[in-house]
Amino acid sequence: MQRYDKRKYDELRNIKITKDYTKHADGSVLIEFGDTKVICTAMVEEKIPIFLKGQGKGWITSEYRMLPSSTVTRKIRDSSKGKVDGRNMEIQRLIGRTLRSIINLEKLGERTLWVDCDVIQADGGTRTASITGAFVAIMIAVKKLKDAGRIKELPLDHFVAAVSVGVVQGQPLLDLCYEEDSKAEVDMNVVMTETGQYVEIQGTGEARPMSKEELSTLLTYAEKGIMELINLQRKTLMEQ
Repeated sequence: MQRYDKRKYDELRNIKITKDYTKHADGSVLIEFGDTKVICTAMVEEKIPIFLKGQGKGWITSEYRMLPSSTVTRKIRDSSKGKVDGRNMEIQRLIGRTLRSIINLEKLGERTLWVDCDVIQADGGTRTASITGAFVAIMIAVKKLKDAGRIKELPLDHFVAAVSVGVVQGQPLLDLCYEEDSKAEVDMNVVMTETGQYVEIQGTGEARPMSKEELSTLLTYAEKGIMELINLQRKTLMEQ
């Protein structure tokens, strides 16, 4: 099969990370996975949840939303519905879990990092773009803490990124756009560190079960893509 945008089967979309995208956040980026665009911001709050009082460590929490015009048909805001969208809740919990897994909360100190991921344009892979961009945003924020002498060292255990993989017309693919994702027989999201350790794997047989061989290929594609994303994260963070 030929991919919708003529990429190789194991090729990422055009990825771009723009640092310091907003004025007031402690860390911010605009991350683009092809036509998917997400603003990721991190802000430091000098307090922690009650359940962490006296433990000498911090916390990271996240929120994820898709703006009304991010999709072809207008997406209704949660505030208009009077409840949080279940998908949004699932994704923001995934983002929070991921970031807490690779940040040393003791070294962060008794403060909270608030991470917001706002999708301004959706074309597949919004959760994986959000995770990849959110990591860069919090790293910008914690570097400012260190530079200001508020923490002694960067509270980083690992770099982390995420990417989607799937099977379309029997062919395993890396980083699915919406056109591919909507037709996928198998759909997966993989979150991984730079050491090749898995933080989370979400895999579903949408139209049929997947074989062991397909799973192996999808994980190989995901690792390739994630290592490329982490290299881009490093390059972005090194830019002045």
